[in-house]
Amino acid sequence: MRTEQEDRPEPVWSCWNYWIAVPTGDQAGVMETLGLTESRPMTFAQAREMIDTAVHGGLDHQVYVSPEVDGCTLVIGPWCDPCDDERHEGVLRSCLALSARYARCQAYYFGEQGDGSAWLVAEHGSLVRRYAATDDDLPALGDPLPRERARLLRLGLPADLATASAEDLDEWAVEAVWLAPEIAASYGVTPHTLTEDTVVRGTGKLALTPDPTDHQN
Repeated sequence: MRTEQEDRPEPVWSCWNYWIAVPTGDQAGVMETLGLTESRPMTFAQAREMIDTAVHGGLDHQVYVSPEVDGCTLVIGPWCDPCDDERHEGVLRSCLALSARYARCQAYYFGEQGDGSAWLVAEHGSLVRRYAATDDDLPALGDPLPRERARLLRLGLPADLATASAEDLDEWAVEAVWLAPEIAASYGVTPHTLTEDTVVRGTGKLALTPDPTDHQN
């Protein structure tokens, strides 16, 4: 395996992408809050291979926990999905707990081939926004984020989607499926924006989720 100095940052990205972002370098604290266990060192390159396997039908009980990258810790893997039927409530609880400890936390889903976007933003232990532009029947919570409002304004759509027409909602649905990476980048580093210039402190970890047989935890 590469040494820490040779572990150069690179995108940890696949066809379907799920991650939690926390603005802290306290990797151990993030893992403790999420109940992650049995970690071992993992390079960015190994993480990319593992995540690609995980999202294509295996290893969904494992996640990659990044080292500190530009002041942020990323937790990457299908277990982080904020809009999954079985996981969305658990992810919400986890993000609320992380935001209570570290002031802010977000969770995202993005399908690289137009398969949808979802975002969840929590601050100081409270939910700010959850929205899923996916096939999941998940109700939106909270008010639109500034990036959402800016895009709605650019499209000439009402800021309050509750008052939008069916035609407006169809137009927004086409736009929103691509929006998760943009929203994530507005809050900091993302798995897609990791480069050799990313400032890294520490070592990435492979970790097991709290209970591989129960994805409602």
